[in-house]
Amino acid sequence: MSARTGTGAYTPKPGAAPLPRMIAAQAALETRMLLRNGEQLLLTVVIPTLLLVLFGSVDIVDTGEGEAVDFLAPGVLALAVMSTAFTGQAIATGFERRYGVLKRLAVSPLPRWGLMAAKTLSVLVTEALQVVLLTVIAFAMGWNPHGNPFAVLLLLVLGTAAFSGLGLLMAGTLKAEATLAAANLVFLLLLVGGGVVVPLEKFPDAAQSVLGLLPIAALSDGLRDVLQHGAGVPWGDLGILAGWAVLGLGAAARFFRWE
Repeated sequence: MSARTGTGAYTPKPGAAPLPRMIAAQAALETRMLLRNGEQLLLTVVIPTLLLVLFGSVDIVDTGEGEAVDFLAPGVLALAVMSTAFTGQAIATGFERRYGVLKRLAVSPLPRWGLMAAKTLSVLVTEALQVVLLTVIAFAMGWNPHGNPFAVLLLLVLGTAAFSGLGLLMAGTLKAEATLAAANLVFLLLLVGGGVVVPLEKFPDAAQSVLGLLPIAALSDGLRDVLQHGAGVPWGDLGILAGWAVLGLGAAARFFRWE
């Protein structure tokens, strides 16, 4: 911006851009970086898509009565949320912290909470693209969803908050290499034991009670209750996700280290 003087000349008027514009610009940058990263695309797009197509086309796991895609689609949607909000965000933020990117951004006109808001917005945009892609593929495979769209949206938002908090907590407290290993390990463990492609009923009774408290299990189960069985608002699963969201975001705000 410039200001006009009495002689007709223009002089510079330096200053930061409006905060919403800075957040939007940073969110756009975060999204472009994520979509250009091959490992991130593998986590967020390729793996969920392959799981949906493979397990939905080949009778590998007994998913109970009805079409396999009706069971798998909600679980894969939950996996997509975890891959972006937790695994992808933890790895990206961990390496940004290691290379000093966060430290430099912290002294820019964009406040720290604005940077976190931009990262959250980037996650939501990426998840929206994932949901659209996976929904189109599931419909092509004969998926017949039911239920209340508002309940689905509420589950996805709370699931995103829960996984974002846990991802930022990991990225802000561990070294980048440790975050990379831990985030991928957690992804694989929750993929197998979180009710994504294998029903929790296949596990021993003692394990089911524990696994059912995991955020991925609550999100998968809640989405499946609504989209497969046409249930109303799954308050129990929402409560579990809300608890993880409060715990993860609170701990991340308390213990996150920018350097």
